[in-house]
Amino acid sequence: MEDCIFCKIVSGAIPADIVYRDDEHTAFRDIHPAAPIHALLVPNKHWPTLYDVPDAETHGKILQAACAAAAAMGLDKGGFRLVANFGPDGGQEVMHVHYHILGGRIMGWPPG
Repeated sequence: MEDCIFCKIVSGAIPADIVYRDDEHTAFRDIHPAAPIHALLVPNKHWPTLYDVPDAETHGKILQAACAAAAAMGLDKGGFRLVANFGPDGGQEVMHVHYHILGGRIMGWPPG
């Protein structure tokens, strides 16, 4: 998508602090972190929402990549929070599937 900021980051048109990349996914540090470690994991292919991801296998690959990105940032030992926002009421601001990977501190509950 030409206007999607995440697609521009994936393509390299917009610089970002990339923490993980594979053939199908890219993770980069959030520019407005909500935790000491906060990255966004996006599929390299543009899907606006979780409902647009074509199948369960692709959803699973996205989650595997999120775990690999968390491990690349050293969060595999102490743990992390994985958040997907959906739609305006869920807080989704960029219409490109993405997961927030948050860590580096103890996460409270309820989240908000």
